[in-house]
Parts: sequence; structure tokens; C-alpha cells
Amino acid sequence: MLLLSSCANSERQTEIEELSYKYNVPSQKQLIVYTSHKEEVYLPIIREFENRTGIWVEIHTGGTAEMFSQVEEASSQGLCDIMFGGGIESYEAQKDLFMSYKTGGKEMLDPLYVDADNYWTPFTELPIVFVYNKKLVSYTEVPKTWTDLFDARWKGQISFADVTSSGTSYTIISTMEQVFNESADSLVPRFYEQLGGKVVSSSGQVIPKVSDGTYLVGVTLEETARKAMEQGYDIDMIYPEDGTSAVPDGCAMLKNAPHSYNAGKFIDFVVDYDTQRFAQENFYRRSVRKDLEKANGNSINLIKFDVQKAAREEEEVFSLWNALTGQEGE
Repeated sequence: MLLLSSCANSERQTEIEELSYKYNVPSQKQLIVYTSHKEEVYLPIIREFENRTGIWVEIHTGGTAEMFSQVEEASSQGLCDIMFGGGIESYEAQKDLFMSYKTGGKEMLDPLYVDADNYWTPFTELPIVFVYNKKLVSYTEVPKTWTDLFDARWKGQISFADVTSSGTSYTIISTMEQVFNESADSLVPRFYEQLGGKVVSSSGQVIPKVSDGTYLVGVTLEETARKAMEQGYDIDMIYPEDGTSAVPDGCAMLKNAPHSYNAGKFIDFVVDYDTQRFAQENFYRRSVRKDLEKANGNSINLIKFDVQKAAREEEEVFSLWNALTGQEGE
């Protein structure tokens, strides 16, 4: 009990010290960032930004859907500057939350993934891959295409995160729609049936559940798979032969941003050459800059992902998914 009390006091003391520091920092040296990135991604980037600019960053974290919900409320009260993380299709679907800002480095970014109206800026490109338990599934058996994934042998054996908690899961569904040229009202029920009605709670659980044999295969990001393989998980990955997407995650300035000048500096920083190279070398991510060679190669069949289509259909997909999973009205 004494140990628990000590830990609680320590956490509270840290919180008090951070709040005290915040209110001693002038407004022109503050920035409020809401992010759905994992700590291992957002923290080194934000700390380097602080070190280079002298700007103190207040950080709020959570899942993509949760953060978008929170920034809507925070923006209306002028309490948020930046949304950082989550697929650009989510940004496109909720453009009314953001303020247009053209980053100084826009001409160096991949033209496939830039917003003509400058409401959002891409951060890194993230291909979707299949993973499989390499002890339980041989390479000859593993699904090589999206069509293969719907084979009866994989029914109930696919590790996939709940769409309501994972932005990546929405990107996966939208990718399948575009590969198959199939409507959401047809694909979503068909895919949910193939999952056997089973989903994991978050995208962070997809690979551990494949590695421990709970599921035989899974669908996730290249970045997540490469990192897990480096860490020794019992998985391997494969790029769908019939095409996959490499949709970037995004960064955007909120309307009513109280520190809009600093928010612009942050957006410039995340697409800066040094930051992009750091993300590529340390996070297994693909840079959105044209002057950085793709570290993981280009030998994958990429579809021309329709961001606007994905944005238009987001509400429909969530409604279909909630009806199937019994989450209507929650």
C-alpha cells in the first residue's frame, strides 16, 4: 500500500510540476497537440521540436476516433492547435474542423498525397500488409491476395481491430472496397462474416494475437509488422499481390487554434527533411518527401487510393459496422 501510495504521489507531483511549468511559459511559446500516434513515435518528434524551437508542447493522446472526437470539442473552445496522426481519409472527411495552412515544404511532398486546399498535410506513407504466424502457417498456404483472405480456411482466423477504435482498420476496409470495386454495404457484412464476428480491441493487439496463435493471419501496417519482426514476434508479412494502399497519416491545424503561428511551425517541422529521415530510419515508415528514397523498396503493387471516396463513405462504414457489432447508439 505504501508503494502504491508513493507511486500515486509521484505521478501527481509530476502533473503538478508540468502544470506549474506550463503556466510559467508565455502563450507565444506554447502548443497543444492531440495525437493518435504511439508514444514511441510522437515523443521523440515532439521533444526535438521543443528543443529546436523553445516551444513547450502540451500533449493529449488516444485512439484515432477518440482523438477526432476530442479535437472537435477542444477546437470549439479554442483549446487545441494540432491533430497529429490518423489516416488522411479521416482528415478529408472532417475538413470543417481544420484551418488551411500551406507548409513551406509542400513542393517536396509526394503529389499523390497532398491536399489542394491545404487543410491537412501528410506525415508518412503506410502500406497495408498481411501477417501470418510463421510456425503455424507455411508460406505456400498464406493468403497472397485479398480474394485469398476470403477463403473458407481463414474464416474466424483473421486478426483485425475494431473499426471504432482503429483508424488503420477503416483504411483496410476502404482499401478492400477499392481493390474489389465493391460497395460498402456489400463488403462490410461480407468481411465481418469472414471474421467470424471476432475482432481485437485495438490495432496494437493484431500482431500479438497472430504471434501467440490466437489467429493465424492478420491485416496491419507495414511499419507495425516490420517492427514486430525486428522484436522477435513469430510472424512474417506479405504484400497483397492484387494491390494494396499506402495511405499517409496526417497532421493539421485546428480552427480557433490559440497558438496558430506555432502550429504552422510544427507542421513544417514534421515534413522537414531531418524529421522525415528520422521517421524512416527509426519507425520503419516511408517518407512522403520526394527527395528521400523509399527505405523499404518500391516493389509492391500499389493501387491509386481514392482519398475523397474513402472520406465520403466513412460515416456509412461506421454505421454498417456498428449495426453488425451491436454498437448502435453507443
